[in-house]
Amino acid sequence: MNARPHTVIENQWITLKDGTRLAARIFLPDDSVTSPVPAVLEFLPYRKRNGTAPRDESTYPVFAAAGIAGVRVDIRGSGESDGVIDGEYTERELSDACEVIAWIAAQDWSNGRVGMMGISWGGFNCLQVAALKPPALKAVISIASTVDRYNDDIHYKNGTHLSAQLSWAATMLAYQSRSPDREIVGDDWRRLWLERLEGEPFFMESWLEHQRRDAFWEHGSICEDFAGFDVPALVIAGWADGYRNTPFKALAGMPDRIHALIGPWIHKYPHFAWPRPRADFHAEAIAWWNHWLRDAPNGAETTPRLRAFIQDGPRPALRREHEPGYWVSKPDWIAPQTLALYPDGAGGLTSRAPADAGTVALRSPLATGTAAGEWFTLKPDAEMAGDQRVDDAGSLTFETAPLDAEMVLLGLPELTVSVASDAPLANLCARLVDVHPDGTATRISFGVLNLAHRGGNAEPQPMVPGRADTIRLLLDACGYRLAPGHRLRLSLSTAYWPMILPPPFDATLTFDLARFELRLPLLGAHERIAIPEPADPDPLPHYEELEPGATRRSVERDLMTGTVHYRIFEDTGLSRHPGNMLASRDVRDEVWSIREGDPLSATGRSEWTCVIARDGWETRTNCVATLACTAESYVIHADMQAYENGVLVFEKRFDRTLPRDHM
Repeated sequence: MNARPHTVIENQWITLKDGTRLAARIFLPDDSVTSPVPAVLEFLPYRKRNGTAPRDESTYPVFAAAGIAGVRVDIRGSGESDGVIDGEYTERELSDACEVIAWIAAQDWSNGRVGMMGISWGGFNCLQVAALKPPALKAVISIASTVDRYNDDIHYKNGTHLSAQLSWAATMLAYQSRSPDREIVGDDWRRLWLERLEGEPFFMESWLEHQRRDAFWEHGSICEDFAGFDVPALVIAGWADGYRNTPFKALAGMPDRIHALIGPWIHKYPHFAWPRPRADFHAEAIAWWNHWLRDAPNGAETTPRLRAFIQDGPRPALRREHEPGYWVSKPDWIAPQTLALYPDGAGGLTSRAPADAGTVALRSPLATGTAAGEWFTLKPDAEMAGDQRVDDAGSLTFETAPLDAEMVLLGLPELTVSVASDAPLANLCARLVDVHPDGTATRISFGVLNLAHRGGNAEPQPMVPGRADTIRLLLDACGYRLAPGHRLRLSLSTAYWPMILPPPFDATLTFDLARFELRLPLLGAHERIAIPEPADPDPLPHYEELEPGATRRSVERDLMTGTVHYRIFEDTGLSRHPGNMLASRDVRDEVWSIREGDPLSATGRSEWTCVIARDGWETRTNCVATLACTAESYVIHADMQAYENGVLVFEKRFDRTLPRDHM
């Protein structure tokens, strides 16, 4: 098909039934009025004007050249759109998206068929909107998303409290505090900005009001009704990202509607993600849209249900540019065959179940976990898991002999173990580690469990101190080859800080090794395939750099007080869009602290500064969010100040103390 010329409509107002105007940027094939085209919607709070513009400009012109309109819309209260955001994936947000889809389908340039796609927030809400069945929505592409908001998002994981919850709450407070662009909004920009500043919530308040899996988290979790989801979905994930379980859960729940692609990537679109190899996302997406939105007989519906990259023994590095490995496909996804391994009582891990291996106790240093990296990875550097020997030193480990033959895994490992705790609340972390012949240790997979949630996330029950319970822990999905000569290590710890916040007790766990089984999902029958990489190795546009950015990440241990600080600093630098001349900068300065032996000493502080500017005009917001805890409560605080041309125009404060609910 010849490339079609297109026009970019920088701002199109879409007026909702309640009078709210949403701001859209539309990439429209020029001949679409005479030859109507399908359209793809991306619906986000991240500012089309200066937030997602680079990735939008890498993708939507390619779609338009293929005869597919791209409609990038800022959700209510974001960018140049009217109103105030009211949370994540709320009923109002999803209802607004359905109205936008109907608006798109009614345009004279539209063929009446709409797709929806996105990564992260957009990957979430495209699945959630599809579950509502708006008539014009015919297919979705969901990247780095979840079907279970409680267990596979940035807030909680199997009942444990992710520190990313504070990081993300601070991020969204800062992002939503940014002003509209007065070039688009006009003289009303200041009123809209002040309305937004006054009304925006501090998301962490509502998240901490729901520490167990209740109706708050069931809303938007499409796993609650897989049977009612009837839209074809291409689900994409990366092994280096926190959202790696979604393809497997979606395939298990609705195998006839899902096609899955899993690469080695961090939390980015596959055509510019790291580590390499990348995937030609544009070609994948265009084929998907052409089939489902214009009935092209291109075989998109016959793509294997699962295509996955098998990591072949990558080594931890300061920056992981390229992963060794290969692509495989499976025409269907069924529960894999498993290999069972058992501890032998002497630190070994074998295929023979022991008759009686005794018991072993574990209480990890509270700062065990500093080599975990981020749960939510945006760069292939220290955000990815490092050499696991750092954390293995504070863990209980079991290890195979050097392998005689390769071991290739694909799926979710499972640990079943009998464990007793000397405290009513305790966490357990399990990691699978590839031990290279020289001792270097690469994390393959990990899983965490708040033991009070051993029977489920809806009604947690404290442990009875001293009483053993059999628990089942699913580790995160992996696709990994251990080569001959390598060893597989299982590492258990009672802490995984700062990724996981500690419970109020520094508990000791006792494991009965006679009731201990690790089941590994084997690759099984498969086909080796090739996944084309994008022709352009640098597909993102480059904007004018006015001031450079910087990244720093460090661990500081005070040997006198036993206090450990984990520090993160991210500065995007000041850059200017060459078309709209809007300059922007975001700076994050975050520190987590804990003192050995005192889980109640755990604190977090995340500070953001966001700047938007053009000639003679600048808005800046400073946001600081903190978390501390007592034995009974979480104590959260946030401050926000907004400045126009250096003058303070608004400030706001949030303070809450919320009871800990079995955490």
